[in-house]
Amino acid sequence: MIEARPAPKPLIVRLRNFVGDTVLSLPALRLLEQHGYRLELVGKGWARGLLEAEGWTVHVRPAKLGDRIGQLRELRRRFRAEDPGFDKRANALLFPYAFSAALDARLAGLKAEGHAGDGRTWLMRRGHPRREGRHTLVEYWELACDFLGIQAEPPADIHMKVSAAQREQALALLASHGIESGRFVLICPFANGRVEFLDRSWPAFPDFVRRLHAAGRQVVIVPGPAEVEGAKVLYPDATRLDGVALGVYNALLQLAGVVVANDTGPAHMAAGVGAKLLSIWGPVDAARWAPWGSTVTLMRRGPAEWSSVDEVISAVDQALP
Repeated sequence: MIEARPAPKPLIVRLRNFVGDTVLSLPALRLLEQHGYRLELVGKGWARGLLEAEGWTVHVRPAKLGDRIGQLRELRRRFRAEDPGFDKRANALLFPYAFSAALDARLAGLKAEGHAGDGRTWLMRRGHPRREGRHTLVEYWELACDFLGIQAEPPADIHMKVSAAQREQALALLASHGIESGRFVLICPFANGRVEFLDRSWPAFPDFVRRLHAAGRQVVIVPGPAEVEGAKVLYPDATRLDGVALGVYNALLQLAGVVVANDTGPAHMAAGVGAKLLSIWGPVDAARWAPWGSTVTLMRRGPAEWSSVDEVISAVDQALP
């Protein structure tokens, strides 16, 4: 007789507020799931679209403190009703490093764990060490391992899922613009904000796209809502696909012949879905923040020197049939 497997235990997981970090946390999330937890994710509204193919529940985190506490208390009430052991164990895991993430959980009565530091350890059931010299994906992976009390090596690739429906929508969108799957260059030239006061945008991107277009390459850009006007002005030679949902964007990245991207969220999405990615890197610490995966080529001359247009075009020519 085959024994019935116990039902997965609900675990509230607070995601970080950035697309790239959320992608880098996927291996850790899967590890938690593999060890018997049902993930109840709390994050930004865009996380639902980004993670749609993964099948996890995403609760959109409210902006106001009182609403955030109310949401977590309601989740706690629901999960206590279905799992008598919910309040007797660690029942929340925090990927953000911020004090506020621990405070929200404490005020809601949760027994949270997360990285120690930022004066917040006393708010949590247990604080785990944040080890030096780690890639961000490894930081999240090791936090999950510490939570589970195990040791394991992180995977070489993220294997972010793309659904059949997302892929069909992406193929239809490409076909409507006369773009051939597997042969176009998808560019991700925008980098929202700065990190440690360092600009993450490759200054030669506009010239690079002009030269690609002149050489007869199909170039596609998928701007975010705040990037549409910039895409019109800076990249008039690229086919612009506006208003694309993040899950369909994942499929477009996977269908591209090659993706060329700054240090930005879509670069991590591209690496996550296994796209062939040329990651253009400047002054930011690549050892900690570079996209993760076997399909990633890091384009960088030195610690603070950008690759030339000729170098990147040569890499594109090698990547495309």
